[in-house]
Amino acid sequence: MQVENYMKDAKGRLIPIDSIKEIDIERDKLVKEIAEKAKRQSAELGKFKIDIMGDIQAFADLSFERYDAPIGGEKGNISLVSFDGQFKVQRAMSDVLAFDEGLQAAKALIDECVHDWTDGVNSNVRVLINDAFQVDKEGKISTGRILGLRRYQMNDPSGKWEQAMLALGESLRVQGSVPYIRVYERDGKTGKYQP
Repeated sequence: MQVENYMKDAKGRLIPIDSIKEIDIERDKLVKEIAEKAKRQSAELGKFKIDIMGDIQAFADLSFERYDAPIGGEKGNISLVSFDGQFKVQRAMSDVLAFDEGLQAAKALIDECVHDWTDGVNSNVRVLINDAFQVDKEGKISTGRILGLRRYQMNDPSGKWEQAMLALGESLRVQGSVPYIRVYERDGKTGKYQP
């Protein structure tokens, strides 16, 4: 932001323009120009996605009506291919998964199992299990790594591992769905579809 002979810095302070290096002023201009272009492009892409989603849903509705089948809503993947097979459009719906408070109970049970199993063993083994519960830069836990633990059938006489895996499964919730549009063109030489 610029206020007559001043520029606002990242902390909100007004800094006199004549005390700011020319390279910093030019960088500011460039970044703001790029950001404005990106915002316009993002808005265009957003409108494009909404339009395309509507077109695909309208076509799906038409197809359902043709066979007098009940329409089940907008959930579900759809692939449309041009008559000549040159182009393919896919609408893919991906569920957004999250864990509720049951994840903490599962983690506590898993910790007990790991403690019992590794008593007197190198502590590096504990790192492997704890890694599954690490959060990423945004503070989100990896659903895939957590659910990957369910693939293991552990011999645990105490039953805590099974209890933990049950808690993991029951703590998983679908928070919503995210639609994706993918458009492909078939490569004339290989016959494979390329994005």
